Amino acid sequence: MTSTDRTILGVLTPSSNTRLEPLTSALVADLPGVSAHFSRFRVVDVGLAAANQFDPAVILDAAELLADARVDSIVWSGTSGGWRGIADDLALCSAITERTGVPATTSTLALLEALRRSHARTLGLVTPYPPDMHDAVAATLAGQGLEVVSSAALAATESNWDLCLVEPEAIAAAVADVAAVRPDAITVFCTNLAAADRVAGWERDLGVPVLDSVALAVWHGLELAGYAGPAAQGWGSVFGLPGP
Repeated sequence: MTSTDRTILGVLTPSSNTRLEPLTSALVADLPGVSAHFSRFRVVDVGLAAANQFDPAVILDAAELLADARVDSIVWSGTSGGWRGIADDLALCSAITERTGVPATTSTLALLEALRRSHARTLGLVTPYPPDMHDAVAATLAGQGLEVVSSAALAATESNWDLCLVEPEAIAAAVADVAAVRPDAITVFCTNLAAADRVAGWERDLGVPVLDSVALAVWHGLELAGYAGPAAQGWGSVFGLPGP
């Protein structure tokens, strides 16, 4: 928490993403003293061949702009660590903190932390990615000791912008499908989906924790920022998880 009793959350955003900013802003709107601020870098393509979009030098430049706002934490609200590997996210966060002095996390690292705290071992995976990318995410999670027991890939597109067009009803159907085998938790793994504001309803109807990438980024970012106010209400069980 800053000396002015504000919690200032810095969010790194894919340039073509149109979902995470309004969802993040809505999520923090009722949290006293919290505001979210965004810095973009260019991400326009989907696919394993598009790895050059995640050049650390470019991301660090965007992080430095957030640091100018004296943010209390910086979160990469993106899931590239899911197919590039957890080591990539860890290295990025370390570099951000070294450059700016600000603690950092990512949506993917936040997912792993939430699963650890909830003692989840089996997972339902929902992504909007093409099959090879979806499978890479599943393999990354398996490498962290998790068993992906059910999964659904919603789309095969090469445009990151197009992911925002996935209908909420299609996401809901995929979540229900992967819930059928009763995994310990389900993750909706992407920050450009209209999903975070629907999580609480899915959890109520299905009886399974649902971890959305946008909500995870906010949850972990607030914790790293030292936010000690009331938890977000109506955005899912992740905001009720115990502290580290």
